[in-house]
Amino acid sequence: MGGRSSKIAVQQPTADRQAACHAAVSCFLLPVACFLLPVSCSVSCCLLCFLFPVSCFLPSLLLVALTGNIASGKTEVARIFADLGATVIDADELSREVVRPGTPGLAAIVKRWGTRVLLPDGTLDRAALRSIVFSSPAERAALNAIVHPEVRRRRDQLVEEARARGDALVIAAIPLLFETGLEGNFDQVILVDAPDGVRLERLVHRRGIGAAEARRMMAAQMPVASKRTRADIIIDNDSTLEALRPAVERAWKELTGDAVE
Repeated sequence: MGGRSSKIAVQQPTADRQAACHAAVSCFLLPVACFLLPVSCSVSCCLLCFLFPVSCFLPSLLLVALTGNIASGKTEVARIFADLGATVIDADELSREVVRPGTPGLAAIVKRWGTRVLLPDGTLDRAALRSIVFSSPAERAALNAIVHPEVRRRRDQLVEEARARGDALVIAAIPLLFETGLEGNFDQVILVDAPDGVRLERLVHRRGIGAAEARRMMAAQMPVASKRTRADIIIDNDSTLEALRPAVERAWKELTGDAVE
């Protein structure tokens, strides 16, 4: 994966997946076998499962969503996963990519809110746009309707490129995973969480956002309690970076079956 030494194991097929693969092969070949082989169709099916199991054991891509509310530490968790060997697709990075000057995304934003959301060099003034959308659910929905389809299209393209390369594990970092109903598109969902007070401090002291605006940003997202019940893996990030890495490594082992050396 991009020259990194990956410890990702090939995902072994489960019994259900083997059965599904065998059934798919049988549906295609069973009529021929029943006609050509002087045995019953049930025996023919068994023969096919024995003779044609190869496709069921080909390397497969495990597609995992990584989510969490603002300032929970998703970016750092994604960085650790990338360091361990995963392919990481970051929705925040894609959201910046799809609104660069000259893109349909930026043109749509300017059409909606005018040049007041542009900096003198023609790039998006994120602070100006943020002050608009986080104070109004309707404005926020309008922005999401512009940006999310573009991000989704680009993410799907990158996932297919990873699949074509034979990558084993793709982590898609998506802040609004549950809000946009995308969780069903992934094999597993990882939630990164931190207490409200910790997240507020990070927004104010690390990102330089005013406390009032930070609280508005936090309140605009779905309560994390409901997300915790829907996630497959939860990484609590309420301490230091040194404490975070072992938690990510445990999640890595749960996903891949490989312990980190």
